[in-house]
Amino acid sequence: MWTLIRRFQRRAPVEHSHDPEAIAARLQAGPTHSYLRDFIYGAIDGAITTFAIVSGVAGAGLSSGVVIIMGLANLLADGFSMGVSNYLGTRAEEQLREKIRAQEARHIRLYPEGEREEIRQIFALKGFADEALEQVVEVITSDKERWIDTMVQEEYGLSLKGGRPIVAGTVTFGAFILAGALPLLAFVVNWIFPGAVARPFAVSVGLTVLAFFAIGALKSGYVRQSRIRGGLETVAVGGIAALLAYGIGSALSGLA
Repeated sequence: MWTLIRRFQRRAPVEHSHDPEAIAARLQAGPTHSYLRDFIYGAIDGAITTFAIVSGVAGAGLSSGVVIIMGLANLLADGFSMGVSNYLGTRAEEQLREKIRAQEARHIRLYPEGEREEIRQIFALKGFADEALEQVVEVITSDKERWIDTMVQEEYGLSLKGGRPIVAGTVTFGAFILAGALPLLAFVVNWIFPGAVARPFAVSVGLTVLAFFAIGALKSGYVRQSRIRGGLETVAVGGIAALLAYGIGSALSGLA
């Protein structure tokens, strides 16, 4: 029976090697930061807000030129705002981490016994006791950087590394532009080639639904969830925003 289990384990797909050398190399390199959140954040907001504008203008019965003008204004202004906001948010996390490290270094210098007791209690809560607990405390507090790293992670719940602010902001802005341009595509084509698309709003709906589904499926693929469920979930969220915008545009069409 154990032979069968070992054979299954050897054949089962895994995300990385568990050989000692591979483990050592992976841990030495440290954790990598994923910008998936930044991409999803920008792409979903870009598709939703641009399509909401398209839906609102279509609901109000305004011209395709108005759709293009308002849509492009949203792409550039709101996309830039999203990118800058994410840059500043990521930078704030980085600055907080730097502040905490400096604070812990000062506490270790001024109150070493108190900080040592914090390490002792942290690992006591993890199940260490007696001699094993004291060994852990001794190993961690014998190296100042290791000591600070442990406090940053265990006391404050912060990661030791975060994303680069400029990359996070750029990814969000790029995703916003990429996904947000799809609802406008049919109207832009009709502006360049008049009459090329018979029903631009219907095409815009179709492209936006595909964008929503692709974004949700992409996210689900990374987190090991059903791609179909993730895609439909994002379509539902985007659809609600679009219906609200279309309804408001229809209700206020008399003001236009």
